[in-house]
Amino acid sequence: PTKLYVKPALALIDKVQVKGMAHITGGGFIENIPRVLPDGVNAEINYGSWPILPIFELMQQKGSITNRDMFTTFNMGVGMVIVVPAEQADQALAVLKEQGEEAYRIGTVTQGEKIVTFTGADV
Repeated sequence: PTKLYVKPALALIDKVQVKGMAHITGGGFIENIPRVLPDGVNAEINYGSWPILPIFELMQQKGSITNRDMFTTFNMGVGMVIVVPAEQADQALAVLKEQGEEAYRIGTVTQGEKIVTFTGADV
């Protein structure tokens, strides 16, 4: 089922500067995140900075699916990516926790060409 993030997102917008939001649906990380990035930046994702559910490992093994295809096709347990200034990241996590959301700091914005890169995994 699709999870809706309207209430926590509105609470977050009220407390911190939200620079972008990407719902990680079909197209996964690699197609959805660049849609909210301005020109001249990349999103660098730290693989394993959030709990990756065992179902994804099982699917990958049983289906002989590459890491890249896993991150292109599935959300890997991340339903929404919200971009905030680095100095507001801890506050954003606290606001989301108050809203009952389990949130993680999964990456940073770096200079680049609107692509998603990964550290900690060959994707």
